[in-house]
Amino acid sequence: MKTQDARGGLGAVEWPTLALIVICYGAWLGIGLLVWPAWPAIAIVLFGIVLALQASLMHEVCHGHPTRNARINEALVFLPLGLVWPYRRFRSIHLRHHADARLTDPFDDPESYYQALWRYEAMPAAMKLLLRVNNTMVGRLLLNPWLGSIGFFVTEAGLMLRGARAVRRAWLLHAAGLVAVAPVIVFLFDMPLWLYVVGPVWIGQALISVRTYAEHQWSERPDGRTIIVERSPLALLFLNNNLHLVHHTLPQAPWYRLPKLFAERRREWIDRNEGYVFPNYFALFRSFAFRAKEPVAHPVLRRASEPGRAFRPRQRSRGVGGIAGTSLVPARPPKE
Repeated sequence: MKTQDARGGLGAVEWPTLALIVICYGAWLGIGLLVWPAWPAIAIVLFGIVLALQASLMHEVCHGHPTRNARINEALVFLPLGLVWPYRRFRSIHLRHHADARLTDPFDDPESYYQALWRYEAMPAAMKLLLRVNNTMVGRLLLNPWLGSIGFFVTEAGLMLRGARAVRRAWLLHAAGLVAVAPVIVFLFDMPLWLYVVGPVWIGQALISVRTYAEHQWSERPDGRTIIVERSPLALLFLNNNLHLVHHTLPQAPWYRLPKLFAERRREWIDRNEGYVFPNYFALFRSFAFRAKEPVAHPVLRRASEPGRAFRPRQRSRGVGGIAGTSLVPARPPKE
């Protein structure tokens, strides 16, 4: 029986997303061939914007868009324009993050910026300072692309050394994608690879850091942990993930439906996340440019080195206004 679900349609292909993927890769080629030779500084900024958009599209694809075929979806974002993240690793890590009852946990939430108190206290003073600076918005933009990437590489290397086959396969596929992308940058665009890394790759990750800076905070209620940024000129670049609570509640809804889903029940969404709402990202920047929004150590969880879970996950079965809102995540984090 054909029914209209959270995806908002009956078709097998979500054409707005497919069109945006084509535009993204076409823009990347156009910037490299037409803009970079004549206006290199402008090209570097434009490359960064395109890389941020491709990161947003990877996020969209890992939630089952724009087709119902996972292999086709992966192929659409396979080429790693941003160089750093293998798609399969991003998908695995991000879907674990969608267990809302574990949000912000330093161990169970792989995207948490909080540290366990006992680990933080054992860190060298220089690392503590870096993490405190990284919790300001300016610090997050400047430092996090490097801190996050280095930490990711170290963690991934450890997993592969311990024999994680799925991780190894993901990186082998990523290497194949790099073999296709790197020669285009170096030989077709005639751009030094090191400059691509310190320019576009850094800018792209810094732009994504605008979105992720305050996406989650600790709250006793899981719904209170996820932000709503009501309006932003960056909304298209982020594929409307500024309305982050809507996405976490309805992870199968495509990006172009999120504004309508929010507008239809705005008051209910705001009540649901206990008013964790900002009007725009400038308001966030004005408040936290040079001031940490959150402590480095988690204020409640993982305060002592103890085995076991910090709290028990819950099952969510209803969303705002009765809309189904279950996430495609297992009850327990998958083992790597």
